[in-house]
Order: sequence, then C-alpha cells, then structure tokens
Amino acid sequence: MHFLTILVGALSFLHGVTAIDVDWTSDSSIKSAASTIAYGLVKYYTGNNTGDVPGNLPDPYYWWEAGAMFGSLIDYWAFTGDSTYNDITLQALQHQVGDDSDFMPSNQTKSEGNDDQGFWALAAMTAAEYNFTNPDPGQPQWLALVQAVYNEYVNRWDPDTCGGGMRWQIYTFNNGYNYKNSVSNGCFFNIAARLARYTGNATYADWATKIFEWEQGVGFINSKYNVLDGAGNAGTANCTEINAAQFTYNAGLFMYGAAHMYNYTNGSDTWKTRVEGLVESASGIFFDDGVMWEPSCEKTAAKCDLDQQSFKGHLSRWMATTAQLAPSTYDTITPLLKTSAQAAAKQCSGPASSDYKGPDGTACGFSWLQQAAFDGTTGVGEQMNALQAVVAMLGGAAPAPYTSATGGSSEGNPNAGADNDDDKIELPRAITTADRAGAGILTALVLGGLVGGMAFVWTENQ
Repeated sequence: MHFLTILVGALSFLHGVTAIDVDWTSDSSIKSAASTIAYGLVKYYTGNNTGDVPGNLPDPYYWWEAGAMFGSLIDYWAFTGDSTYNDITLQALQHQVGDDSDFMPSNQTKSEGNDDQGFWALAAMTAAEYNFTNPDPGQPQWLALVQAVYNEYVNRWDPDTCGGGMRWQIYTFNNGYNYKNSVSNGCFFNIAARLARYTGNATYADWATKIFEWEQGVGFINSKYNVLDGAGNAGTANCTEINAAQFTYNAGLFMYGAAHMYNYTNGSDTWKTRVEGLVESASGIFFDDGVMWEPSCEKTAAKCDLDQQSFKGHLSRWMATTAQLAPSTYDTITPLLKTSAQAAAKQCSGPASSDYKGPDGTACGFSWLQQAAFDGTTGVGEQMNALQAVVAMLGGAAPAPYTSATGGSSEGNPNAGADNDDDKIELPRAITTADRAGAGILTALVLGGLVGGMAFVWTENQ
C-alpha cells in the first residue's frame, strides 16, 4: 500500500497534475470548475455514439447509475445554467422509458430492481421540479413518468412480511427478492414526498408518511435517525436480523424526502423533528473532520465496490436542497458541504488515461479524505460525486424546486403505470394436457430409440 501511494504520487508528478483550482467566493469560478468536471464525466458516456443505446453507460457500469448520472446533469444545468448536456440527457431519459412509460425498458426489465427503476424516476422528478425541457406532445411527460413508477410501487407494497415495505427486487427469480431495504423504500418515500409537494395531492403525502413510519417501525430508521440498510424477509426472518450498514445515499433519500414533507406541511413539528434528526445523524456519521466519506466501505480492506463509489455525491446534492426547503438545517449543512467540495475538487487531479478521456489533470478520485493526494481511482461514480459536491456550493443561488403552483409546467397522469409486472416479461407457458401427452409420446420414442441402440451395442459386443 505504501508503494502504491508513492507510485500514484510519482505518476501525478510526471503528468504535471494539479487539482482543479476554485475560488469558492466566486460563483463563476465554481461554475467553471463544475464545467470541467462535467465534461470529464460525460466523456465516459457512449450512448450518443452511432450504434450504441441512448441512456446506457458502457460496461462495467449498471443501468441505475446511468439514471443517477442524468439526474446529476439536470441538477448541473439547473444550478449553473449550462445547457451543454441537455440534449443527450433528454434523449437518454426518453429512450429508457419503456413500453409502459415507467422506466422499465425491455432491455432491463428482467434484472431490474425497485431501486434501479427509482433512480430513473428521481431524475424525471428533478426534470419536472426544475422545468427541464419538456418532451414533445404525445411523448411521456416527466411528472407522468414519476406517477407511473409511484403507482407501481404502491402495487408492490408487501404487507405479508415485515408488516409492509417493498422488496429490493421486482421479480422472484432475482437475487435480493427476499430482502427489504432502505434504498428501494427510500426511492418510494422520496418520490411520494416530492409528488405531494409538487402536486399538492394528500394521497402522496399519506403514502410518504406510511413509508417513513414503516421504516421506523421495522427498525431501518432507528431512534437516532440512522438509516440502516435492510433485512431478509424469507421464511420466518420477517426483517428481524437487520443489516446495520449505513450508506450515504440511503440517508440522503430520506433526508431530502423529509425536507419536502416539511415544506409541504408548512413546517410541521413532526417533519421538522424528522428532517433535523436525519441531518444530525448524517453529519455525525458521514463526515470525518468535515469531509464526506463512505464509512461502511471506504476504509475497509475490501474497499467500496463500483456502485458504492457513486453514493456520496447524491447526499451532497440532496443536502444542498434540503437546506433550501428546511432552512433550520442550513447552518449545519452548509459548512459540511463546503469542506467536502473543497476536498473533492482537490481530488480531481488525476491524469488522462485509457479509462479517463477528459483533460489531463482533471480525473477525480474517490476518497476526499485524501485531500490533494490523488487516490488513483477513477470512474463515473468518482467524477459524478465531485460534480455534485461542487455544484452543491451553488445551492444558495439556485431556485428552489418548482411545484405545479409555482411555475412547474410538467403534465401528469395520476393513473399512469402498469397494473401487473408479470405482463412485462415472458413467463413460462402453463403446461396443458396436450403438452403432457406429447411429452409422453416423445419420451416413448426416445426410450425406444435408446433401447434399440443399446440392443445393437449388446449384439455387436457378443
């Protein structure tokens, strides 16, 4: 490990690498830095190349992360005013909506989880809240897409185990079907809360409350407002053995949703307690000397996996908007975001390579705790994290998310979504009497041929 640190440092020296320089008192300097990081991020994307699929990232990245990336690019546009990537974002989101206009495209559905679908819906919700370019008439609209996912989530609520909650996976044949977790239910809660604020419809608010209180009741959100990962629900498990791992994006999903509920309820004491509790919890767990990190994996021998390397950027941007919607959290959140953004920008000093095709000296590392000592890791998650951290510093000047009453223009469809998930995939056909008869004849023929063949062998061997 010591040798690796020396090697990374030597490579940085040879490339003349210097971190992205930012004047944190200047919005134009922050925007310039964000522009550089965003350019490096989009260089990973190949979906706009001839013959590739719009919306998909190349291997080894999973589909959900592409949805997260386009959500971050909408935030980038909303906070900086730079529309450079709006066209590819619009194209990607529209291409991945699927036949039922619910972000279950045929190329993903069989392996898609509730959290995967959720991150694309979160991107669409952000598009609605910031008046991102509306699709052409006749195409699925942002608000309607989110309502479709919400309605399907309602249908997947499972009261038979753990007293409720959604499963991690949609289909029984996928690993994780017998696991209920905070990320899937956090997506549901976040979407319901934001729909409540955007539309003013109390049904969404009722579901947001139901989900949050279920998380508390089952122990996934504990008395300290720590958001724990989840638990198995197979057999008699019933969510009793909780996986206590804590991840930044889980905390962010519930924090940001709670901020919307606080705003929707005009500052109710209940949601004030909840959002402030979540902020206090996050500030104690996910910051080391003021710098955001991923405690469940960042300092472990195994390190964070590809997905986990992209989590903390979401907490950055959701904390920034939480401070807007729940002003009592501003003084706690803002200093943490500033020290984290400063550390993130210092990590953006890596060289250009076969993996990173942005400008030399602007590849962003993962561990912001390393400050200016580039940690040698690069990828979509690392670049996206840094982008969201830097953009978060513009939160004070950015508009608060719109609602339908304050300028939001996206059109909805409260009845959107599919009634039956099984209709989306080809299931094995039921076996009929004719099938059994045909199988019996075929078996007899096969056995007859086999016996005849063996008789020939026996005869030859005599």
